[in-house]
Amino acid sequence: MSDQTISAQQVSELQQKLSLVQDEVGKVIVGQQDVVQQVLMGMLAGGHCLLEGVPGLAKTLMVSSLAQTLDLDFTRVQFTPDLMPSDIIGTEILETDHDSGKRFFKFQQGPVFTNLLLADEINRTPPKTQAALLEAMQEKKVSYAGHSYALPKPFFVLATQNPVEQSGTYPLPEAQLDRFLLFIRVGYPSAEEEIEILRRTTSNVSTHINAVLQAQDIIALQSLVREVEMAEPLLDYVSRVVRATRPETSDVAAITQFVRWGAGPRAGQALTLCAKARAFLQGRFAVTVDDIKAVAHSVLRHRILLNFQAEADNMQSDQVIDALLQALSLPVSPLV
Repeated sequence: MSDQTISAQQVSELQQKLSLVQDEVGKVIVGQQDVVQQVLMGMLAGGHCLLEGVPGLAKTLMVSSLAQTLDLDFTRVQFTPDLMPSDIIGTEILETDHDSGKRFFKFQQGPVFTNLLLADEINRTPPKTQAALLEAMQEKKVSYAGHSYALPKPFFVLATQNPVEQSGTYPLPEAQLDRFLLFIRVGYPSAEEEIEILRRTTSNVSTHINAVLQAQDIIALQSLVREVEMAEPLLDYVSRVVRATRPETSDVAAITQFVRWGAGPRAGQALTLCAKARAFLQGRFAVTVDDIKAVAHSVLRHRILLNFQAEADNMQSDQVIDALLQALSLPVSPLV
């Protein structure tokens, strides 16, 4: 492995802990297994996740429940229209040295200095404050008054947002959307799941969630995910998928007709890492083409910008991605 050799037994134990994480979250969250798995993929790939869904779908509860299964520092910030950048990254405060009487400025760290940051309803705050997270998400550090301050390791941002069509929301800029490894849609529960939600939430039964993973476990898991094998034809397939999203060079009709801007190289990195994370979650150490296709929508839906024709025809990004995956030929190799 990378820095330290991890035994097969340690790998097995880490995979069992990952399974336990899903079980612990399931004590509180009914259904939504696919959403939980995608969040775990983002964590294993070392990226940030954006969860979108209408109010009342337990997005915040899901993230806070996941945080309880991880023995990490956890901070929740409720994003509001009056939230300022300094409320997130911190600010300088004036202090006095009691011995000398001299006054000096000291940087007071904000809530971003944590392992897991829940940015709740991130699109309820103006772009200026949204942008305060950009450097932290990309560089894992904060710059203030000419000084850089490193964030703890590991560091994740799990953000929730309401659909942009709702009143009082500020759509995230494309540059910030691209910083999210995955854009996860949270849907309504099934009829059976909704009955179970009613049963659990209207009784006196309390649930205790156990911490399963520690910081060093997550760092080790991230290293293991990068060791997952990916055959050369699959890397070529990922490259073809990403390049085909760009209308100026694409041969896919849905792309040339409905897409204004395609995905950049970061999308290929995200597809590769998330496919590796999905394979690892399923106990495999080699990626298949199904892994790539399974994560394609969450990786690409926020990285392609649709045009006015798509809006006029009521075409959604997921439909465009479906057409893209159907149009591209699959890699031909016994390894995939």
